[in-house]
Amino acid sequence: MTTRWDRYYKRQLKDPEMRKLVEQELAALNIGVQIARLRAKRHLTQTQLAAKAGMSAPKISAIESSAKNVKLATLIRIANALECQFKSEFIPTKTSRRERLRAARPAA
Repeated sequence: MTTRWDRYYKRQLKDPEMRKLVEQELAALNIGVQIARLRAKRHLTQTQLAAKAGMSAPKISAIESSAKNVKLATLIRIANALECQFKSEFIPTKTSRRERLRAARPAA
């Protein structure tokens, strides 16, 4: 059953700017979820992970909830505490030919 929320969400995602914001938020949440899963897999509490990473438990909690504006050095410290390696990569976004042409036009 489709709800009003589902219809609203689908309409919002048609806006390229809104879609970009949603994708950024999902990417941040994904990092937090990965950290939480790895921590649980290693049977660590947030406090224990924080101690191993040299930071506070509330900071770990905040990162797991929403990893926005987290410094790369912080992610590397967490990865090291989890006995993992942090990998960051740039992935090209797909744009349609129409979007590329529109972007190339001079502003009127």
